[in-house]
Amino acid sequence: MKTDRKLIAPSILSADFLHLEEEIVNVCTAGADLIHIDVMDGHFVKNLTFGPFIIKQIKKISSVELDVHLMIEKPDDWIDVYADAGADYITVHSEACIHLHRAVQHIKQLGLKACVSLNPATHPSVIEYVAKDLDMVLVMSVNPGFGGQQYIDSVNNKIRYLNDLRKQNLYKYLIEVDGGVNADNIKTLSKLGVDVFVAGSAIFKEKDYNETIKRFRSLM
Repeated sequence: MKTDRKLIAPSILSADFLHLEEEIVNVCTAGADLIHIDVMDGHFVKNLTFGPFIIKQIKKISSVELDVHLMIEKPDDWIDVYADAGADYITVHSEACIHLHRAVQHIKQLGLKACVSLNPATHPSVIEYVAKDLDMVLVMSVNPGFGGQQYIDSVNNKIRYLNDLRKQNLYKYLIEVDGGVNADNIKTLSKLGVDVFVAGSAIFKEKDYNETIKRFRSLM
């Protein structure tokens, strides 16, 4: 799974919901590698966002794979639902999964890419016993729930840890970062070992998505 290519995953949490189809088509055309979709249930995080029906519609218009991030309680109960809706990557939170290994295996048995997310205060060692089976580790660089937050610098140490763990054991997982990613820090994050960059407001608040994504790639 590990690749030398860096991937950009616009987060539609920051898109214009009144023109969501147009927004998704435009970022895909501009060179997005993935569409990042934050599913929030109002319990695990204090926000409500997208359900499986919306994801099923997005699947019809997206020309790239869907990176579905389950910020929900009891994510094990919803893996099949979001797989059926069209997810290509399914991310569950280590903090929400009582049986993390089972959840990871379930995702992989469905033929999808299995990912685990870590909140800012969660030590990355929690993924060590499933690391060899992971396609991606998502490092939350803000406290999950809302877009537009400032990057938490202490997360850099977590990225270093995950990159070292990957190198030492020849694991293949990608390292993804979500929260406060922008043109000011994307070069540093790339050097730390980040492979997938989730950017919401840093892309959708700009007028020219093509130029913004192009600039990100030049910095990476």
